[in-house]
Amino acid sequence: MASMGVAALGNFFPLLHLLSIGIITHTSLPIFKHAETSMLKEGKIGHSMLVSVLSILALMTNQSFALTVAIFFYHFGEKILAKTQDHSKKMLTNLFEQQPDKVWILKNQVEIEVPLDTICINDIVVIDTGDIIPIDGIITNGMAMVDQHTLTGESQPTEKEIGEKVFASTIVINGRIYVKVKKTGTDTTIAKIGKMLNHTADYKTNLQSKGEKWANQIAKPLLGVSAFCLPFVGAIGSTAILNSTFGNRVRLAAPLGVLNHLNLAAHKGILIKDGRALEELNRVDTILFDKTGTLTDEQPEVGQIVLCGNYSENDILTYAATAEGKLKHPIAKAILKKAKESNLILPSIEDSQYQIGLGITVSVENKIIKVGSLRFMKMLNISIPQIIEQAMEHSHNNGHSLIMVAINNEIKGAIEIQPSVRFEVKEIITGLRQRGIKHIAIVSGDHKQPTEKLAKHLGMDNYFYDVLPENKAQIVEQLQKKGNIVCFIGDGVNDAIAIKKANVSISLKGASSIATDLAQVILMDGSLVNLCELFDISKSLETNLRDTFIVLSVPVILNMGGALFLHFNLMTTVITNNISFLFGLANSQKHQVKNKSKE
Repeated sequence: MASMGVAALGNFFPLLHLLSIGIITHTSLPIFKHAETSMLKEGKIGHSMLVSVLSILALMTNQSFALTVAIFFYHFGEKILAKTQDHSKKMLTNLFEQQPDKVWILKNQVEIEVPLDTICINDIVVIDTGDIIPIDGIITNGMAMVDQHTLTGESQPTEKEIGEKVFASTIVINGRIYVKVKKTGTDTTIAKIGKMLNHTADYKTNLQSKGEKWANQIAKPLLGVSAFCLPFVGAIGSTAILNSTFGNRVRLAAPLGVLNHLNLAAHKGILIKDGRALEELNRVDTILFDKTGTLTDEQPEVGQIVLCGNYSENDILTYAATAEGKLKHPIAKAILKKAKESNLILPSIEDSQYQIGLGITVSVENKIIKVGSLRFMKMLNISIPQIIEQAMEHSHNNGHSLIMVAINNEIKGAIEIQPSVRFEVKEIITGLRQRGIKHIAIVSGDHKQPTEKLAKHLGMDNYFYDVLPENKAQIVEQLQKKGNIVCFIGDGVNDAIAIKKANVSISLKGASSIATDLAQVILMDGSLVNLCELFDISKSLETNLRDTFIVLSVPVILNMGGALFLHFNLMTTVITNNISFLFGLANSQKHQVKNKSKE
């Protein structure tokens, strides 16, 4: 701006004209350096080279003020691009930042507290309720209910007893366990996933905006036209031809259009961390859904109630809900929710005893009620009726679990706990079909039967089961090699590698930290309700960019014709360009989002 002021005064004061040349040279230096880098190191003749040649010709033809205006808009464009391009590639979330600084270990039958980084293989670490497990190891004593959601994505806690493995970054919900250390620090399973994320190939971080690409693509032809026309229109006419490019205007208007649509998405509860994802979404033809936590809710629900005595379903549910009434884990919440929906009145508990990780025993109405897992019942030497064994096999094949209910040491029923499919999923899949998505599939670590059943229920095209975390990324890569543009939607650490590999990645608020850190798009309401809206916004952006391109292309014809036949100079083209830019800017602020699911 100072350069423009000095250049204007230089028309009246010769000394200021010389100062103006010095200031123009200074403000042009970044452009010259960028042109040099593109030319010598990248072998490209781009927009910076075009502006560099224009600057030299303009100074030679005494068009200083017009040049300062052109340079002003060049730098203004750089500032806008700096805010809209992804210059903030975040480091992966430190998977150990929630780990404790110190842990308790067992030495000579005495528990002592030591720094986490001093523990060694085969040390015995003592982990209590609420503690994060800091290492990979094997339980040598005790029993616990462990939440492995951050590692596996599975919402239901897992019972762990002597001889079973536990993993770093999982949490002990209930219980106390002694764990022999097998892996520490960077050797743990969670750390190896982190390493794989860091080395995932083909993660592009230097993609440029569409506007900048267009600007670079037109530079070489325009330099050629200017050189060809130089004998006919002179140096002043050549500067007008060089300034006929729409590049700088698109470099400004296109990012502003992206910003407008990012803002629109934010108002609809969609956080888009990378504007490139919004453009890429319009090319997506394949969507892969993680199953647990993405297609299903975090909170499971009660399925069938199996009876094997003279008690009704409501009786079994009442006793189970009474026993589980003060517990906070997801299974207890599901049972209590079902009891509430059934308007059941729960009796008072006379006495209770909770056996961590297995089940609970309470006294209700002069009856001893035991509610818990199959393992719990076998530990108490309670026989398992054949009908329960058959129901358990059926439930297991469908990815469900059974909670036994024993009354006075006889199993009288069982409650099936199953994942609940998000209410919006079927409608969302229909909406995605309407928007041109050709292939929709489930990717799950669960076994075949429940994955296949859910895929058929939702009308999916395909399903993948028993998939390990690293294999999810391989599925994405295989589809990409076939020419598919893949969007992966997941919520767990086990999805993180696939999230990073996919063309577009989406996660849900409330998902694991690593998934939301890596995903390009976060659905802030924690559901899939706005997924189709996201695709509509992407389509609107593509339409907006196309219209902006058309509006900004008009002055190219006017300026080229004016330079050839009407003796246009640099200032004339600057004025024409900026009138067009105002129209392009107005267009870039428009959005046309159509919700097909409501039409």
